[in-house]
Amino acid sequence: MQEFDNNKVPIKKLWQVIVASSVGTVIEWYDFYIFGSLSAIISLSFFPKEDPTAAFISTLAAFGAGFVARPFGGVLFGRLGDLIGRKYTFLLTLLLMGGSTFAIAFIPSYERIGLVAPAVLLALRIIQGLALGGEYGGAATYVAEYAPDAERGKYTSYIQTTATLGFFVSILVILATQQLLGDAAFKDWGWRVPFALSGILVVVSYFIRRNMDESPLFSKLKVEGRLSENPLKEAFASKANRRLMLIAMFGAIVGQGVVWHTGQFYAQIFINKILQVDFITTNLIIAASLVVGTPLFVYFGSLSDRVGRKKIMLGGMALAALGYYPLFSWMSTIVAQEGTMVNGAIFLNWTGKLELAFICSLLVTFAAMAYGPIAAFLVELFPTKIRYTSLSIPYHFANGVFGGCAPFVATWLGAVTHSNFAGLFYPIALAALTVIVGVIYLPETKGRALSD
Repeated sequence: MQEFDNNKVPIKKLWQVIVASSVGTVIEWYDFYIFGSLSAIISLSFFPKEDPTAAFISTLAAFGAGFVARPFGGVLFGRLGDLIGRKYTFLLTLLLMGGSTFAIAFIPSYERIGLVAPAVLLALRIIQGLALGGEYGGAATYVAEYAPDAERGKYTSYIQTTATLGFFVSILVILATQQLLGDAAFKDWGWRVPFALSGILVVVSYFIRRNMDESPLFSKLKVEGRLSENPLKEAFASKANRRLMLIAMFGAIVGQGVVWHTGQFYAQIFINKILQVDFITTNLIIAASLVVGTPLFVYFGSLSDRVGRKKIMLGGMALAALGYYPLFSWMSTIVAQEGTMVNGAIFLNWTGKLELAFICSLLVTFAAMAYGPIAAFLVELFPTKIRYTSLSIPYHFANGVFGGCAPFVATWLGAVTHSNFAGLFYPIALAALTVIVGVIYLPETKGRALSD
């Protein structure tokens, strides 16, 4: 085959790759995160209503189970991606994610089928987690293998926006559905509509992705007969590769995971459930912060092409570790001063809303710094023939177990200690630990050519 040079890919082709990859990934994140955005409401459909707090924490545990499944999906689909190709693997993950999300819309309630309801819900969340474990590694690898060496941070950062965009789309769909149906109908059955819409979105994305070409770097290895016969074994057999996976995990991804999920998901839970701000205001505040913060993922990804990945990622984690306690305390003060309790929920005046949106925008900024450059960093760290596997395992283990469980752990810590702020010590400690490990061990990968 003709020699492929990623530094000479036409810009039109590169954008086709980015758009096709990103559209599907946004939809997968939408599928994954509508569960979290609706956790307070669906908890009363799938768990006993007698103890709303226990039901909510149980729902967050089911939400967390999807994250715990992600590293297993990384192992399974990472291996497939290195054996059969990037394109076909994340076509499969898209269908699995979409199918399981669509099915959640039709699970009967706890009142109708008892414990079978949460059991089915948990099983579908695990399928979602497995699918997401294969999606991110495929999309990041696919785009990175097309991107020029000097701008890899910029172009892969568009993939980094997809998680936040998926979260944002989930909030918009939820708010629109609630406004259309009314609060009572939405809480009764209307929450199922955002899940059902996933079926349409997935079909559209499937047809977009079906026409994509396979990654040229993967195709080159395949033609030359140099594909890994057992990528999982090779990833762990090499002492040097094992060391890189551990460094990536504890020197970058653990901190990035808790910073992303705390700055967006736990902030939503903190404002709505702990500070008791009404549901619509909470989601509008989070949505506003995502509008402000999403372009920053691309900005920091692009900046990493000039100043390096390591400085920006660790800088975001350090700012989060230092800033979380005062910023969340500030939010509590604002709600106390600018809010009015009406029918069990607090409603804020415009000053309070703007102040909370500003704080949440800062939280998203920390996440953008930690997350924007990380796809380029991880792809540059590992060789092509075992890249999908080597990237997916540490990314999804650290992000799934440590990051994805952050909302559950933080909420649980707050409940058992009866403190509004005890939950913050979990992300603060992990972000700080990652910064220390990263400063000592994390290599700089900016501008590296992608090795075979």
